Amino acid sequence: MTGFEGSFLGATNKISHAAIMECKICWTPYDPAEGDDYRQIEPGTAFVNLPDDWSCPNCSAPKEQFMVLEDPGAASVLEASRLDEVASRLVADFREVWHAGMRDLPMVNKLLSVEAIGFQIWNERPIGVLMTPWFMNLVLLPAENESWDEIKPGTKDVISFPSGDYEFIHNAREMTGSYMACSLFSPMWDFKTQMQAVDVARAVMVALFDPENVAETDRSADIRAARETDLEQAEIDEVGGKPDTELVPTRRAVITGGLSTGATMES
Repeated sequence: MTGFEGSFLGATNKISHAAIMECKICWTPYDPAEGDDYRQIEPGTAFVNLPDDWSCPNCSAPKEQFMVLEDPGAASVLEASRLDEVASRLVADFREVWHAGMRDLPMVNKLLSVEAIGFQIWNERPIGVLMTPWFMNLVLLPAENESWDEIKPGTKDVISFPSGDYEFIHNAREMTGSYMACSLFSPMWDFKTQMQAVDVARAVMVALFDPENVAETDRSADIRAARETDLEQAEIDEVGGKPDTELVPTRRAVITGGLSTGATMES
């Protein structure tokens, strides 16, 4: 990143809070770890958080005349930016599906909205949960230098995670491009609020990378059958007066489709 003039023309989201900047006029550095005694800027103040009227303490050049000298946090910033873009495209794609006709179908849970949750990089590929009013899926996207465009939609792949092997199906959308999805919930009627569904999605991402779950994964058909049985029992329990919190799956039950049992998931 060295050599970029100014703070990326104002795009401060491209530098991290650890970025060491350098005045291109007199080569005076600004190190956030040291701050600026001359302007009474406390140590730990990131360049992006300096006052708008801050200037070089040596030659008075404005902030726009500074360039990146070193940025220890650059990789994490770029990764976060990439994940934000991935999540935004997914949400935009499936909001379009929602408004194009899904919202009028009886299978949708109108208490929920489209949201991308917990996206992170796994083996160079973005992975996270996509939630809509009609499904919750694990979504895996190709690495930056990887293309799945030639793979036919509907093709199945088994992907290994610390918690076990999961079957994903290839698909593609106009904005998102090619991706793979692993079904978690469909339909979504057992969720009463957006927050409850988001909590379950976050639990999925925790359980997915927990090796203790590895022995409990199984074939998709068995998973679906077990989950349907659990949901039927949950409805019976609800009628019997048990509190709604007991309808929330455990962390392990979520990722294994209801094959495991245990205490209710923490909120």
